[in-house]
Amino acid sequence: MDRPPRSLGLFLRTAREGSRLTLRSVEESTGVSNAYLSQLEHGKIRQPSPVILHKLTELYAVSYSDAMRLAGYPVPEFAGTGTAKPMPKSFSRFGDITPDEESALGEYLDFLRSRRERE
Repeated sequence: MDRPPRSLGLFLRTAREGSRLTLRSVEESTGVSNAYLSQLEHGKIRQPSPVILHKLTELYAVSYSDAMRLAGYPVPEFAGTGTAKPMPKSFSRFGDITPDEESALGEYLDFLRSRRERE
């Protein structure tokens, strides 16, 4: 497994180029200006908002956790493993959720699925 680059800018530039995207095409897809993207990739902006990081990592199909870590944001980890706790993709639209909220959402989803199976 490849380790991510040590800088956010290099990580994002490598991901964009690996996706064969230009700065302008990323701007069209995400709404993030190509000038801002260039500043990110050259290290002039070191801590963009998590929302921008999410848009970019989704488009580039790379790890959001790696991007957050490189930007200096805390990333939840599995207890004692040092590995990032993955957030289910469907939960990303809710933003940060507590473990209790995650549990409640899971229980409700189980309820909905069991109801659907009975029909």
